[in-house]
Amino acid sequence: QVRLVESGGGLVQAGGSLRLSCAASGRTFSGGSMGWFRQAPRNKREFVAAINWSGDSPSYADSVKGRFTISGDDAGKTVYLQMISLEAEDTAVYYCAARINWRLTIYSTYYDYWGQGTQVTVSA
Repeated sequence: QVRLVESGGGLVQAGGSLRLSCAASGRTFSGGSMGWFRQAPRNKREFVAAINWSGDSPSYADSVKGRFTISGDDAGKTVYLQMISLEAEDTAVYYCAARINWRLTIYSTYYDYWGQGTQVTVSA
């Protein structure tokens, strides 16, 4: 059984930083891809970043480019999201997602597995 578990969320002041982690169990995604999405209250879930282990450059939403960095371990079982210069607009529940296919995608419906989410709150 595949499980994704996020950690690292919390409360931070605007301008601060956080590092989220997502650990996969049950299989490796070194032949697939993993990503982060977020959902703020009353908003739809939106793409944040995605990575694969096939040599592609990571993909980022325009709203986080230059501030967020996605990375993964060599085994394809853990993915990180380093967030700096956080803004109040970054407040959301952050979800880790994984797919068996290696192609990077911003569309949530193409991901096969999801974590439970971790809350990130940025105070102004």
